[in-house]
Amino acid sequence: MFSHIMIGANDVHESKKFYDAILGELGHKPGVIDEKGRCFYFTDNGIFALTKPINGEKAGHGNGSTVGFAASSPALADAWHAAGVANGGESCEDAPGVRKSPLGELYLAYLRDPSGNKVCALHRVAT
Repeated sequence: MFSHIMIGANDVHESKKFYDAILGELGHKPGVIDEKGRCFYFTDNGIFALTKPINGEKAGHGNGSTVGFAASSPALADAWHAAGVANGGESCEDAPGVRKSPLGELYLAYLRDPSGNKVCALHRVAT
């Protein structure tokens, strides 16, 4: 459905360190900085990117917005969360764990990145 997701970063290099760590836990390669100073993470399914806002204003998180990354197990979601906290992220929401939803049980771990964007690792629990 999506070709890419791009989020704002106040310091692309600081955010790259954070995303290299959490996305590395999920098996993705480090981001690539282009000639405009943007950072791209390429996958077979799409692209995740970081950029300073082109209008020159400070990057801000979208209230109610979350970017979710698929995790193949609860242990991987926990490692993702720990890597984020160790690399400039901040834990938010409840502690990582199982939550019931209309879609079944989900194992979720939430973080705020260095620019305040909310991201999560999600594992669908088999029932």
